[in-house]
Amino acid sequence: MGLFDFIKSAGHALGLASEETPPTAEDLKKELDAQNIGTEDVTVEVAGDKAIIKGKVADQGSLEKAIVAVGNSLGIAQVQSDVSVPNPSAPVFYTVKKGETLWKIAEEQYGKGKGPQYNAIFDANKPMLKHPDKIYPGQVLRIPSL
Repeated sequence: MGLFDFIKSAGHALGLASEETPPTAEDLKKELDAQNIGTEDVTVEVAGDKAIIKGKVADQGSLEKAIVAVGNSLGIAQVQSDVSVPNPSAPVFYTVKKGETLWKIAEEQYGKGKGPQYNAIFDANKPMLKHPDKIYPGQVLRIPSL
């Protein structure tokens, strides 16, 4: 499906991971399973700072959430997706910059006056996002179409 870039020094630490030591495949799979996003048939491998996800998911949303969940882990710079999905399409991701809010991102992605659509971005990134005000620079978010 593709190779997706992330900021290696941004993200949450899993297990004993650091920027220099990426999380283990087991830690990444555990994180995926904990999110309950339909990735039961997905496996994870780690090669240096690249995570490789393989298997199948039921829909495009589950695939994109899996990419974001794995990629937003401290020490991961790239996610390679070899996951099959029915009716695949090119995902749209956005890397949060310092000082941004979901409202501002919605206006940038959807157009002026579309700030209230930030809820669509928040909902598309659940359960990884717990609160719309809890985003951080370097975090990669899914941007759903309206």
